[in-house]
Amino acid sequence: MASDGHGRPVRLILTPGQVNDITQAPALIKGFKPTHVLADKGYDSRAFVAQVEAAGAQAVIPPRSCQQARPLDVEVYRARNAIERSFAKLKQLRRIATRYDCKASHFMAFLCLAASMAWLPAWMSIHPRANQHSLLQPGRERP
Repeated sequence: MASDGHGRPVRLILTPGQVNDITQAPALIKGFKPTHVLADKGYDSRAFVAQVEAAGAQAVIPPRSCQQARPLDVEVYRARNAIERSFAKLKQLRRIATRYDCKASHFMAFLCLAASMAWLPAWMSIHPRANQHSLLQPGRERP
């Protein structure tokens, strides 16, 4: 999952359980122009870091013990908790946490539906008239 600076999901890619997450890392950032890419140690790969830096972003990924030491901006890395909170919010839904759906397409559909709920407060602030219930009352003319 890729998220914006507020922890709202912007891209979801579903993989089988036995596949490492780093295999989908280039696809997660493709098409975005981030200034920083924050990830955990599982995404530390020379190829991925080079791709991030080629895109003009700074890779804020702690190095694994088997990799060469690389400077890490600890202040920026603290913002990674936004995506961890986003995962936690999604896993509050029992259907996602236990993966009730047998088909990947059904699971992905519900995952997208649940992820879209994170964007609803932002949409409501942009469209202030959307939460006016008086517009839906019968017998009242639309403005």
